[in-house]
Amino acid sequence: MSEGALSQAEIDALLSGGDGGDSPAADPGGTDEDAKTLQSFLASSGEGLSASLSQQTSLTISLKGPQVSFTNREAYLELLPDTVTAIKVDYNAGFPGEHMFILPEETARRLAGAMNKEEDIKMDEIAIASIGEMISTLVGGQITALTNKTGNKSIASIPAEASNVPKAVVALPGTNFACAEYQLDLGDGAAQQFWEIFGGAVAESIASALTEKPKPAVPPKNGGMPGMGGMPTGGTGGNTMGSPTNVQSVQFPNLMPHATPQEQGNIGLIMDVFMEMTVELGRTKKLIKEILGMGEGTIIELDKLAGEPVDILVNHKLIAKGEVVVIDENFGVRVTEIVPRAERMNEV
Repeated sequence: MSEGALSQAEIDALLSGGDGGDSPAADPGGTDEDAKTLQSFLASSGEGLSASLSQQTSLTISLKGPQVSFTNREAYLELLPDTVTAIKVDYNAGFPGEHMFILPEETARRLAGAMNKEEDIKMDEIAIASIGEMISTLVGGQITALTNKTGNKSIASIPAEASNVPKAVVALPGTNFACAEYQLDLGDGAAQQFWEIFGGAVAESIASALTEKPKPAVPPKNGGMPGMGGMPTGGTGGNTMGSPTNVQSVQFPNLMPHATPQEQGNIGLIMDVFMEMTVELGRTKKLIKEILGMGEGTIIELDKLAGEPVDILVNHKLIAKGEVVVIDENFGVRVTEIVPRAERMNEV
């Protein structure tokens, strides 16, 4: 140990439980087959991740990779710049264990600036929270894909906990872990790296589940619909249930905002609470005498131009914008923009 101050290598060794000597690094652990299985799954969802990032930042983002390998803290820290943005999103059900994303500070700053429509943004509380929200959306899509692949419907993660810290204090798994290295292009042609970390046990459990053959579905009794106790799908009179037509599978972005650690408390306690969602075409103000004078055929001019996005509000608070669509004979709204977190926080 040097006099007066610890060297970076000594700090790293202390944090990882080592003594700073020249002892050999631990065996990376895990199998090549586990790494290949996890890599194949993550690569299959790469296009969805690119689309999600592009939607949240309004940049044309492309994602390549990842390359997955098992490593340890000492070897991995050599890959990182001095300061990083670490986002902890541990799985707490399904495949419980350590899971996180790590971005170079400059990459995180550019993404946060694009999300908040702000140039030269500083990595303050709002910027860090924006990165946490972005990663939460990515993890939500990843959990959906993992559920579809494995049939495990209990998979869940904690709300994202983001921080901008020196690399030496990042809370990496204490044992060997799986590292997925992505190449990110933010639209300028310059490749940047970021990493997704899985605890060793988590990576092995996911790889094992992905390679298991799914169990065949059990057909419902009496030709009924699954989950309806064998109720027949046909009938006579007013109770006839016709088979839906023109049904297509769709995927929607995750609109659930994830709170920061200071805000969220135990958010799991309120996940089943209903909230009012409203789509607002436009607004206007009228005098009472004008309102009393309304009758059939009265035209009310709104404050929006034809073709402008409509507002999507939850409990009267703006969270997104969208465009009106028609689904069969019903109106619907396709989400085209998520309102930046900073704008939502500043809204009175």
